Amino acid sequence: MWCVAHAFGAERRGLYSLAHMTARGIRRVARPGALAVALPVALLAIAVVLGSVLWSRGDLNGLICDGDCGPEHVIAPRALMSDTEPGPVGSARQPTGTVDPAKLSAAVKGTLDSAALGPRVGFVAIDPASGTQLATSGRGSFIPASTTKVLTSFAALSLLDPQTRFSTRVVKDDDRVVLVGGGDPYLATKRPKTRDRAVQGDLTTLARLTASALKKAGTTTVSVGYDASLFTGPSVSPEWEPTYVSGNIVTLVSALWTDQGEQGGVRARDPAAAAARTFARLLAERGVTVAGEPATASASAAAPVVAVVRSATVSRIVERLIGTSDNQASEVMLRQAAIAADEPASFHGGTKAVIDSLQSAGVDTAGLRLFDGSGLSRSNRISPATLAQTLRAAASKQPTSELLPDLPVSGFTGTLVDRFTALTAAQGLVRAKTGTLTGVHSLTGYAVDADGLPVIFAVMTDDADTAMPLAAEADLDKVAAAIAACSCGR
Repeated sequence: MWCVAHAFGAERRGLYSLAHMTARGIRRVARPGALAVALPVALLAIAVVLGSVLWSRGDLNGLICDGDCGPEHVIAPRALMSDTEPGPVGSARQPTGTVDPAKLSAAVKGTLDSAALGPRVGFVAIDPASGTQLATSGRGSFIPASTTKVLTSFAALSLLDPQTRFSTRVVKDDDRVVLVGGGDPYLATKRPKTRDRAVQGDLTTLARLTASALKKAGTTTVSVGYDASLFTGPSVSPEWEPTYVSGNIVTLVSALWTDQGEQGGVRARDPAAAAARTFARLLAERGVTVAGEPATASASAAAPVVAVVRSATVSRIVERLIGTSDNQASEVMLRQAAIAADEPASFHGGTKAVIDSLQSAGVDTAGLRLFDGSGLSRSNRISPATLAQTLRAAASKQPTSELLPDLPVSGFTGTLVDRFTALTAAQGLVRAKTGTLTGVHSLTGYAVDADGLPVIFAVMTDDADTAMPLAAEADLDKVAAAIAACSCGR
């Protein structure tokens, strides 16, 4: 469905304004009187102004996009769209020259010194074409929070074919069927009624296919087993706060779950067992008698497959987890990256696969410490340079270049839909990934300056004033907005 966010931007963004598109639809078929002309024109003007205000505030998204207008409904400025590297702004005047480091440093300095950001602030900006460092501030590596997901997603797109899908299978083992988890982070109990590119596999369809196959074979009674052995190691990072699980904040990582292990707002203590119980109930509802309670099982590789459903592609999964900053999906994809790299499908194996993929791409990993794929661990450390260079490396080749257009658009999509509210001139000119923990705020992505020159940036603080979290977030937005407003060309 076309989203009103298609209309965002004008001139610098190379798109028609709402008023311009409205005017294109007017045809004069007669010469009416002055009043007949004036009244419709006045009403049209009011409608355009009101529509523009509602659109700019995002109030129309619920009507047009059934919620946040996702990336598939947003046309970004040409400079924020990428096949390989950020391209030029879609305007008549093509950008020329390069960014002046002195101008860029001056543009961001005032905000970087903000009291709300605290005493430890790191910033780096690089030229996406050459990789040249344009500006820097602060030293060392920082707690990254959810900007960690940029690294996890880069590794997933590097190590896995973006068109890969993960299978959730049911296999036959004598008089038992075994539900085998394939690590689909978005396996659902039932497919949503509205189109959802990230949710493709569901247990309802799997139960229907299984029941049909069993009845066709003359089987009407089975027991149910479940196998979630694809992932290894602990299901909770020892580097996470103990309250993350007990406080119902995260789901234990599992290769088998449905609805990310959540039902009625409560996260399952054993996501695989909960998924198996749901599957058994769905089988029973379709005329198959289920004997006993589901139990753990080890599915033989030679066991005949009864039914299978497949996930969305890796590309679509990464798009969702980056846009919504999905902790659960990030940890699953960390393990999928580990499997692709022939590492154990665990926290340790996954983080090793991420670091190896970054180093293979030539990314500076000095000071890098990773303990998870989501950024929930406060023991993680990433430098601004590593984040910025990862985005530049992502832009350099086709499989990973998808990561850049997946980044939320300032003021329009994902975790930035409610950000940049007071920075209207920068809305639509920045794509970036957010990161937030108590006292920790980060933002990494890229912006287009007033001369049409793209800049990759990362700004981080891990000692921010905990009493001013919204002010700290607003200051990060101001850094990106300052880049967008800067006539930094030389």
